[in-house]
Amino acid sequence: MAETIKTIADIAKLAGVSKSTVSRALNDNPLINEETRERIKAIAQEHQFEVHQGARCLSLNRSNTIALIIPIAHKPEEHLITDPFFVELLRGIMYGISGLEYDLLIVQPRKHNPQEIQRYIGSKRADGLIILGCHWYIKQISALNEQQNFPMIVWGGSPGQNICSVDCDNVTGGRLAVGHLLKLGRKRIAFIGGTPDESEVIARYQGYIKELQNAGFEIDPKLVAYGDYTSRTGYEQMQKLLQHVPDIDGVFACSDLMAIGVMEALREQGRQVPRDVSVVGFDDIPLAEYCSPPLTTVRQNIAKAGEVLVRNLVQYLTDGIITRTILPVELVVRKSSAVEA
Repeated sequence: MAETIKTIADIAKLAGVSKSTVSRALNDNPLINEETRERIKAIAQEHQFEVHQGARCLSLNRSNTIALIIPIAHKPEEHLITDPFFVELLRGIMYGISGLEYDLLIVQPRKHNPQEIQRYIGSKRADGLIILGCHWYIKQISALNEQQNFPMIVWGGSPGQNICSVDCDNVTGGRLAVGHLLKLGRKRIAFIGGTPDESEVIARYQGYIKELQNAGFEIDPKLVAYGDYTSRTGYEQMQKLLQHVPDIDGVFACSDLMAIGVMEALREQGRQVPRDVSVVGFDDIPLAEYCSPPLTTVRQNIAKAGEVLVRNLVQYLTDGIITRTILPVELVVRKSSAVEA
């Protein structure tokens, strides 16, 4: 067996070239002609030499790590990491990063504390950031990007012209949900949104408004309520709406978890779903198909979104290309909206 050599300098001596030539050849740099590259690689293989990735990252000023920012809320039930939607998104991110020469670092700063994000940028522990829940940091993210131009991508509406983003077609999603309820003959359709200043919620509400206006309905503010995407707030907001607008016959909730809370509140008030009130959610988390009754919802391909977040960030790291991807949605009809014939 050939003696194992330890450094690039050893290979350079055997090949009769400089250390920089060896380094470039082992990293397939096109500046080194193919014959020289293959000769140097053959020497390295013969002597069982492998590039030390830690040293290589230091020399390139890279960490080969992507940081995933998942904010921590004050209340445990509001944590993104416990939301089935974000669990599915995380699965897509992990699948997307597998096979790439990157590690995934999960960072959980507290809401409204951008200094914790700044710390990871300043420490150079990550080459780029994937930011979930970006509406909590939207001003700070824009400022950080302008000051340092650090590679990042956000889930949801883009907070700046020079920041990559991935989102679903929220306006179309709102229109599909409300259009479906209108076709069922529903006339008093409530909207229960997440955080009211969040871009996704605003867009879904725009779809709600457009579809109602196209059908000749006026927008009734008493039919609109907001929560935080949890089943608890879906339950609470539905209770409040029923007190003030007891003739509600349709509900579009901005998340499946909220829609599940809505259905529980309706049951407690003696309303049958879907005979008395039809309910439509948003996301199509795995639980939606198995709740009672199974939930009609606007499906976005959550796992695919995670893969696209990784792909587009890596593309930015490689080529500097800024992308804003809008993923399509579709309506999935189940028993929560219409009684089977």
